[in-house]
Amino acid sequence: MRGAGGGRTSGGGGRAAAGGLGVGLALAALATVVWSGSFVTSRALADSVPPIQHAFWRWIVAIAAVAPFAVRQTWRQRALLREHFRFLLAASFLGVTVYNTLVNQAGVTTTAGNMGMIMAASPVLMAVYERLGGARLGARRVTGMLVACAGVLLLVSGGSLAMDLAVGDLWVIGGAVAFGSYSALLRRRPAEISGLPFLFSTFVLGALMLLPVFLVSLAVQGGFEPTAATVSPLLYVGVVSSAVAFFAWNKAISVIGAARAGVVYYLQPVCVALLSFALLGEGMGWLQVLCMGLILGGVVLGSAGGK
Repeated sequence: MRGAGGGRTSGGGGRAAAGGLGVGLALAALATVVWSGSFVTSRALADSVPPIQHAFWRWIVAIAAVAPFAVRQTWRQRALLREHFRFLLAASFLGVTVYNTLVNQAGVTTTAGNMGMIMAASPVLMAVYERLGGARLGARRVTGMLVACAGVLLLVSGGSLAMDLAVGDLWVIGGAVAFGSYSALLRRRPAEISGLPFLFSTFVLGALMLLPVFLVSLAVQGGFEPTAATVSPLLYVGVVSSAVAFFAWNKAISVIGAARAGVVYYLQPVCVALLSFALLGEGMGWLQVLCMGLILGGVVLGSAGGK
């Protein structure tokens, strides 16, 4: 293989590439595991915190968590952020305003397990976007994606492949489209905008777009009681699921691409099923275990290097 200067690349370059792949996969896995907890949180808070208020306060907490580290860099890059404002607005709308709001709304009428499983459709959309952009996915990655997708479909359908979707499931499908589109959009992020300013800007813009709907929810539904049972989950989704997980996911995509990170994202229904079983008492039988095996096998196959 020839390097950029025309010479042959060394073994060190191959090791560096492998190291980058490992870091990217680890970051994608970290974000996926953390986000799995937010599906359980959405379900747990469905009866006590209105979904839109849940989403709004999540981003307020995230802004407060990121601000001490990001404000100075964001100010220094303000001219770049103004230049790419339309891109930032689109990313904020898809990844912040829409995605989590729809997932929270879904938690009112469907299970955490279903939310995690349906959200696993996002990687298919990520791969389609990358292919339309001219990227070659490779036979191994496509095969892994199909195996994992088969596991998800069996899990969602209860083994019958006959879909019986609740209203909440439809909300999650909308969230999956928004998240897949957001992840694909990240590949076009201007390289000169650093990670923290991008993250902070999208959180602020997304929260501002949510503000009018939040005020309507407050007027119509009233607020919620700030107790340990409501504040603790909001701190989790604000700090860990937003600040930490979004930073890790965005970095993973910049290293390994949306399609490969998307294959790792198939782990989410496995993580959500385990967490919802342990924390919410949602059922798990032999079919769930079998489908988890398919999903895990597809992730291992599809995230490996090579074609």
